[in-house]
Amino acid sequence: MAVPDAMPEWVVPNLGPGRPRLDQRPRRGRTPRDEILDAAGELFTTKGYANTSTRAVADAVGIRQASLYHHFAAKDDILDTLLAETIAGPLELAERLREVDEPAHTRLYALAWFDVSQLCAAHWNLGALYLLPELRTERFAAFRLRRDELRGHYETLAAAVSAEAGVPGAEGLPFRLVETVINIRSDAGSAPGQAERAIPDAVMRMLGWSGDLDRLRADAHELLQHLAA
Repeated sequence: MAVPDAMPEWVVPNLGPGRPRLDQRPRRGRTPRDEILDAAGELFTTKGYANTSTRAVADAVGIRQASLYHHFAAKDDILDTLLAETIAGPLELAERLREVDEPAHTRLYALAWFDVSQLCAAHWNLGALYLLPELRTERFAAFRLRRDELRGHYETLAAAVSAEAGVPGAEGLPFRLVETVINIRSDAGSAPGQAERAIPDAVMRMLGWSGDLDRLRADAHELLQHLAA
């Protein structure tokens, strides 16, 4: 049996054309807004959020600071958008997985695989921003609520899997294990390629699931392809 390694395509952003700017620095995204987010993601994760001004972000893109304010009214709006993007895909997937008629272990593996893959593939290690003290303020309450929703999906699926395996009480661990990718990237600069398989596999074993992991991965791949169609 061939075991799939590649994550099925899930969401491809619809990016419009860019426009001229002060210089032509290469940035990901074809719109000024996307390039602002890319520059901010780099600066926030490498220089620090508190040490980065909106002027520095604008300079990194090659636009005037006033042009940046056409897209984001303040620095915390940029941060909020970056944070929201880290959980938007997994949360959408989790909500759709709730509606499909597949075993809990297949749905949980699919969610963990997708989540780990997008955390590994992100241009900048945005998950490291979860530790910012600013996130404990009311300004980011909506983001915390959305992240709690994602955690809740993990815990619901994990509880079903661990109950079947007879190992209750571990349902809070899979979400945390998936997010270890963030620390791996912070320590090593990038996540090792095997993380996309090793972490979802470890999630299942942690919950006491003792089935065929190759078969499970193939089933999860098929499910993700179906949802992406």
